[in-house]
Amino acid sequence: MPSSTRSPRILIIAGEASGDVHGANLAAALRAKAPELSILGVGGPRMQAAGVELVQSLGHLNVIGIVGPSAVRALARRVLAIRRMLRQDPLDLVVLVYYIAPQLWAWRPRRMRWIQRRVDHVVVILTFEAELYRRAGVPCTFVGHPLLDEVAPSYDRDRLRATYGLPREACVIGLLPGSRAGEVRALLPVMLEAVRLLQDQGRSLKAILAVAETVDPDEIKRLCDGAGLDVRLVARDPNGVMAVADLLFIASGTATLQAAIIGTPMVIVYKAPWLTYLLARLLVRVRSIGLPNLVAGRTFIPELIQHHATPARLADQARRILDDASSCEAMRAEMARVRDLLGTPGASSRAAEVVLGQLRRREAGAR
Repeated sequence: MPSSTRSPRILIIAGEASGDVHGANLAAALRAKAPELSILGVGGPRMQAAGVELVQSLGHLNVIGIVGPSAVRALARRVLAIRRMLRQDPLDLVVLVYYIAPQLWAWRPRRMRWIQRRVDHVVVILTFEAELYRRAGVPCTFVGHPLLDEVAPSYDRDRLRATYGLPREACVIGLLPGSRAGEVRALLPVMLEAVRLLQDQGRSLKAILAVAETVDPDEIKRLCDGAGLDVRLVARDPNGVMAVADLLFIASGTATLQAAIIGTPMVIVYKAPWLTYLLARLLVRVRSIGLPNLVAGRTFIPELIQHHATPARLADQARRILDDASSCEAMRAEMARVRDLLGTPGASSRAAEVVLGQLRRREAGAR
């Protein structure tokens, strides 16, 4: 509990690259409002750069799906280490996987029961989530989406193309194969082969790829070289890659919402290990997996999932979008509507207020 003899201590736990970004933004907002806070974290370079004292790094545990014994052992060691830390020197507040609520609307009710038992307050970033938590009796606050603070109001595409050595009039395909090694290995070959199919059909295309900080750039280069394609690799600027492209091939995840805010047409692609996929089919109860489609309430961005995620189908979707100006404009208009539904900038600041409010309540209860 907070006391007069020491500063309050908060632990922020992020699970992957986007969580590291959001955790860093939350930490910065907390420091601006309460400089006396001591902020610890499980995260990556963005959180560390924001002044968070990392007790553990994301490292190779930035994984998804069914994992092998070594990863399970490493994850178990991480959990046990955090438990020991909490027992030896209890913190005043723990913020799990940033403040963003687990997407319980996609899962069966058991996850909501878990939240009811263990979480004091939930911060939600999608408008329809708030009512779900309120109906379940879980205190929650809608703060808007933090990506609105990450994305500029507009981008100078000509300047970006000059920066990345892309011809001003070229048709550019942006590749975003994910932030986890497993995603990249499953999705990047599909994306590269689709680009090759489009080129073989006489299209003059340029490809640019956003390299996540959490993946090995050498492995990405090997995959691109193995495909025989000249791909411009860009690190630490996913927004620029999204803004410079005419069309995106993009892994399902937070990046799809980021791309929708920027307004670039896209095709969502995803493959998981088959056991993970079959389990998800049993547990997940939504028809779309793309966040823009879920926010919009309809599937306006094509999704190629699992066995549908083939180079031929991806190339077909690309041709349909690139050759139909009205389809592109309709997609952009719907993405603009999605952006409006995400609220207003300032989510991290509003989330910091919720965190500080929880600290104040705990301190008052200790008196």
